[in-house]
Amino acid sequence: MKISRTSIDELNALVRITIEKQDYEATVNEKLKEYKKKANMPGFRKGMVPAGLIKKMYGKSALAEEVNHLLSHELTKYISDEKLNILGEPLPNTEEPAKIDFDKDEDFEFVFDLGLSPEIAIDFEKVGEIPYYEI
Repeated sequence: MKISRTSIDELNALVRITIEKQDYEATVNEKLKEYKKKANMPGFRKGMVPAGLIKKMYGKSALAEEVNHLLSHELTKYISDEKLNILGEPLPNTEEPAKIDFDKDEDFEFVFDLGLSPEIAIDFEKVGEIPYYEI
């Protein structure tokens, strides 16, 4: 998995996340094994459905679910590790839309826009004394 940040200006940045096959392959295979154990299809005993049939039926959804989970987890982890103060939530970039084909692609690339909060410095010495009222 590769994560890189590109600063556009002081308040905007792009985060590019590349998810490779080895990042999700083991987890997807484990999920398909769980589906196989629980599958109940006509013509087969419970749990005895062939793995190829399970992969054909549930492979794309298991892959999409795992890629989505990895993407959200790694993006959140990156923001907290880098201690980025962001405004709102990361938004998918509309200028570089992700072209995703779960049938053919093995590596996926996602680009997010981040709104960074500005640095604000207040000099309280210039403000002077603030009155305190007792009610």
